[in-house]
Amino acid sequence: MKRQAYLKLLPLDDALNLMLATFSASPLTPERIPLNQARGRTLAENAVARVSSPAFHGAAMDGVAVIAETTFGASERRPKTLRVGSEAHWVNTGRPLPAGANAVIMVEDLTPGQTADGKETVAIEKAAFPWQHVRKLGEDLVATESVLPPGTVIGAYELGALGAAGLLEPLVFRHPLVDVIPSGSELMPLAEAGPDRLAAGDKLPEFNSLVLSALVEDLGGLAAAKAIVPDEPELIRAAILNSVRGPADLVVINAGSSAGSHDYTAGIISQLGELLFHGICLMPGKPTALGRVEGKPVLGIPGYPVSAVIAFEELGQALLAHWQNRTRPQRPQATARPFAALPSRPGLEEFIRVKLGRVEDNLIAVPLPRGAGTVTSLSRADGIIRVPAPTEGLPADQPTPVSLIRTPNEIEGALLAIGSHDNALDLADSFLRHRFPGYRLTSAHLGSLGGLMALKAGRCHLAGSHLLGPDGVYNSAAVAEHLPERPVKMVRLADREQGLILPPGNPSGLHTLADLARPGVTFINRQRGSGTRVLLDWQLKQLGLSPDDLQGYENEEYTHMNVAAAVAGGRASAGLGVRAAATALGLSFIPVGVEEYDLVIPLSYWADPRIKALLEVITSSEFKAAVAALGGYDLTANGVIR
Repeated sequence: MKRQAYLKLLPLDDALNLMLATFSASPLTPERIPLNQARGRTLAENAVARVSSPAFHGAAMDGVAVIAETTFGASERRPKTLRVGSEAHWVNTGRPLPAGANAVIMVEDLTPGQTADGKETVAIEKAAFPWQHVRKLGEDLVATESVLPPGTVIGAYELGALGAAGLLEPLVFRHPLVDVIPSGSELMPLAEAGPDRLAAGDKLPEFNSLVLSALVEDLGGLAAAKAIVPDEPELIRAAILNSVRGPADLVVINAGSSAGSHDYTAGIISQLGELLFHGICLMPGKPTALGRVEGKPVLGIPGYPVSAVIAFEELGQALLAHWQNRTRPQRPQATARPFAALPSRPGLEEFIRVKLGRVEDNLIAVPLPRGAGTVTSLSRADGIIRVPAPTEGLPADQPTPVSLIRTPNEIEGALLAIGSHDNALDLADSFLRHRFPGYRLTSAHLGSLGGLMALKAGRCHLAGSHLLGPDGVYNSAAVAEHLPERPVKMVRLADREQGLILPPGNPSGLHTLADLARPGVTFINRQRGSGTRVLLDWQLKQLGLSPDDLQGYENEEYTHMNVAAAVAGGRASAGLGVRAAATALGLSFIPVGVEEYDLVIPLSYWADPRIKALLEVITSSEFKAAVAALGGYDLTANGVIR
């Protein structure tokens, strides 16, 4: 075959986009596996808790479980003696509390004794308060809450979360299967490359397949390193066909993609199927080729080790990540100053391996050997500087971005939302990650007013708010008051029902907010500044009631789900929250009203692609259907902008 000259060098981003567009459909079918085999696998669905964690009120300390109210009045001057077995019950850390108990007194605070007839007692010099040293039901997780989003790679911490949530068979993507075909008549298997054999000088050890297989495994794949194929077109053709007709999802042929007389890869791909590109603006890695043979991607990468690694990291790993809906590993970024000028060839984006050292306040980059065959320049590198294609290099001492190899990967693209909690935000995060891998919505639940104040301070991208104004209109008055100098848009997420969350069957017979003032009724509240708290206070005022009329008004939770958990766990007779939270835990619900829940987004972020992605998600039919299924939501005004 004749030499394969590059017809056109494709910019790296264009090559990547073409590859992902051509092979967008993932061939990886999800499968359920035992949790103890799930480490390193990638979640294929939103993991939802099946049980609450803990599933009962449990002791957080060794000691005695008591009814807190029976200890009131105890002091150093007037200790109180409790009878063990009736007024106090020994309990160890982690064990459930006896029925009726709501506090634990540490063993260190107890003085053992006995009655005249030999019955065991303990004396205390300080009263216990309700829920002292108790892990409350649902303190960590509440059943039906989202635990982990799709695309999450399961590690040690995630195993614990899934186990606590009762998810003993998570749904994960099956491993992507990658065939790695080394080619070249000059190669010998690594197992045969002993010192004597290498000393002969006629063969090179083939270790690229070992490195490429590890890179495949880094992205959750399973690699099959095939036998070395000599530089003979028919043998290369047969090897490619054998792999594409086998179980492999991706076929990587290493070497033979350049322009030499024995570089046959691109031509054979073209003969067997479709050659998408041959040659990209990347150094090292320029000879990379990509094609489609019998529907499967065939990636031809150069034989030089550094070229092979960089080409596979930029293209092969990106495809594997795309198929698993997981974020492709991105190295942390820093700013460094090159020790010396870094000349580069215009028109090619160059990856320069560097050693790094901090000198006073500057991070200094010292370039390592730049040859494509110097594999140790990767193993010794602390970072990589990318020289843009249009430039002729970088001058010395110029502050320059550097990708750090020696630090953990970080997830990029987070949107921070502070404000009112809503279950739909958890769904939005799940849908966002599914549709736009690499983006995520991180929520902090500080209440509607807290969200507006965070926006004012420039500490978040958006806020969830449902603050009822004195004119009966939601959010407008609060936004005008707290963000007078920051233009924003308010996007309706949903209208939602607020009401009384009650135990199943409503055993206390509550029907209106006024019933919360009845003797014996305990209430669980939302935190100060939350829209739910504002609504409650407004309603109480209309009824002529004060917060002092509600037993438990001062007891706060930060989410609707935790309010529901408090009711489900018997901590309160009632709470105020959204219907979706009551429905999720099988509780009774009495509507109080319908409120407008808006996302408040500054105009300065309006063009942010992450915001655009989020708006696309929350107005999609799939998302709206999922929110409606939660119960208590009206999506008629979803997406309306004020």
